[in-house]
Amino acid sequence: MSSVERIRLTYAFDAYCGWCYGFEPALHRFAAVNADRIELRVLSGGLFTGSRALPVSAYPHIPGANGRITELTGVTFGDGYRAALADGRVAMDSADAAVGLVALRNQPGADALDAAAVMQRAWYVDGRSLSDVEVYRDLAAELGLDADAVADAYASPTARAEAEADFLRVRRLGVDAYPTLVLHTAHGTDRLGGPVSSAEALTHALDQHLAAATNA
Repeated sequence: MSSVERIRLTYAFDAYCGWCYGFEPALHRFAAVNADRIELRVLSGGLFTGSRALPVSAYPHIPGANGRITELTGVTFGDGYRAALADGRVAMDSADAAVGLVALRNQPGADALDAAAVMQRAWYVDGRSLSDVEVYRDLAAELGLDADAVADAYASPTARAEAEADFLRVRRLGVDAYPTLVLHTAHGTDRLGGPVSSAEALTHALDQHLAAATNA
């Protein structure tokens, strides 16, 4: 299948979304299995922006939600993250995190899904703020990217404008909850799977959409 014929998908996520963290392993496997036939873009949705960009202690439901996420997806939360929850002072600012994703994904050789995954591990395993430029330097090194270039991009107005544009793209897709995987079709968009879908279920859903389109 040529690149022209690849199936277009959009993954709308937020780096501070626990359900996105739970969904990531399945999505990664799905993307790997279907790498020869899909083109996947990753957009930040902006879950905690403006008046919602508050210290994690302002969201007392989070520990309970984390338990449910582990129960349904099998992901585990790290000691650093649990310490950050107990401390309560780290502000979850999705605008800063969205800029960080832009800074990482725009580097030569970068993979946006890998960038999103290491960002979520930085928070949900290590408890590191995604508003800290040093975090992005470390993540750049982990991904084999130029740390100085990532840090410069993170500080640039251009990256912040692109992050804001991501938020707008997600809203235009009609997405208001995360994670959401969107399939682009000749007739518009369809949602593919849900937050607890397995890689196999996502691939089956994709096959069904393609079969329906072929038979239409």
